[in-house]
Amino acid sequence: MTTAFAEWIPLSLCLHDICAARRLEPQLHTRGGVIDSLTNSLEKYMDLISMRQKLVSSNIANADTPGYKTQDFDFQASFQSMLEGGAPQQAVVPGLATKNDGNNVDLDREARLLAENSMRFNVASNLMKSTLQQVKEAIKEGPA
Repeated sequence: MTTAFAEWIPLSLCLHDICAARRLEPQLHTRGGVIDSLTNSLEKYMDLISMRQKLVSSNIANADTPGYKTQDFDFQASFQSMLEGGAPQQAVVPGLATKNDGNNVDLDREARLLAENSMRFNVASNLMKSTLQQVKEAIKEGPA
């Protein structure tokens, strides 16, 4: 896999999440409404990533706790809910193998989610940086 392709995958996931939830075209316009909408969406997206990071960390911390059930939320549904003023609804993850002590934390799954969160956060923060740079350039009346 080439580096450019590897960088495109998380970018496309992030853009898909944001654009699908907001029904925006995946392009940046410098008119106030779209910039405000995009930055607000990115802020909520990054907040959701942070919430999931805490949830995954809690799952990992409880990997040896008897009876503990893995918690998570549907990322896209939760993002849509946040954009509409709601909050993510966490729930027990169904379909995971349960150990003899009743615990069902799958460390491989949690590690994958940590890596996914890291990619999503990096892409979202780069998009936010780019958007703010566009605003800065517009204020300066063009590139330096």
